[in-house]
Amino acid sequence: MTAADFRFIRELAYRQTGIVLPERKQHMVYSRLCRRLRALRLLNFKDYCQYLLETPDELGQFINALTTNLTAFFREKHHFEYLKDTVVNDWMQQRKRRIRIWSSACSTGEEPYSIAMSVAGMFGNAGCDIKILATDLDTNVLQKAQSGIYSSDALENIPIDYHEKFLMRSPGQIKIKEKLQQHIHFKQLNLLNDWPMQGPFDVIFCRNVLIYFDNETKQKIIKKFRRLLADDGVLFIGHSETLHQISDEFTLLGHTIYKPR
Repeated sequence: MTAADFRFIRELAYRQTGIVLPERKQHMVYSRLCRRLRALRLLNFKDYCQYLLETPDELGQFINALTTNLTAFFREKHHFEYLKDTVVNDWMQQRKRRIRIWSSACSTGEEPYSIAMSVAGMFGNAGCDIKILATDLDTNVLQKAQSGIYSSDALENIPIDYHEKFLMRSPGQIKIKEKLQQHIHFKQLNLLNDWPMQGPFDVIFCRNVLIYFDNETKQKIIKKFRRLLADDGVLFIGHSETLHQISDEFTLLGHTIYKPR
């Protein structure tokens, strides 16, 4: 991979996804895209860059290869505790009937399923219409998310009270039960493109995504979140992220938990 190859790749990645790839990421980019070169039987990155120019269909594979999809059930568990103990409790007191939640970078699905387990106390309420939208840029991880099938190693991150309620177990794997899956709708979405959703959402999760963007892109995305978030809604972001100097439209409620001003 020459300097010119890397420059082309980082500029294309930024245009297509908003992801910023600094020089220190060159080795990571090299190792991830090497799989595409082997699959396409290309000898070098110069040929792959040319292939990207000539073959728009390759862009999806290019994006999938570069996207980081580290996730786990109940990752940053204080978010799900706040959702269950504070947000759901408020909804019940208000006798809220329409609830919309968005997991905006759902990866392989652990986040939206964790959300669904956390708000499941609302499912049995008569007349309660609750839907969870789960989107991601990467079409490969969305397929896994929709299957709802995971290694049995995932059990250690899921509270034991939820095992019997929401999971079916077989040797070496678990599967999310249909009664939980039916509340979640998976869709492919690039956060840089137009969003078809109308809102308002009562909760938006956008965790460990903003770290990949420059400040201008972060500001645009957060502004769009605010437009779609209900005035009494809640925004969750990642453990290493902040809205400080990004947006003045939100107030901090707790560790990486925000509400609109």
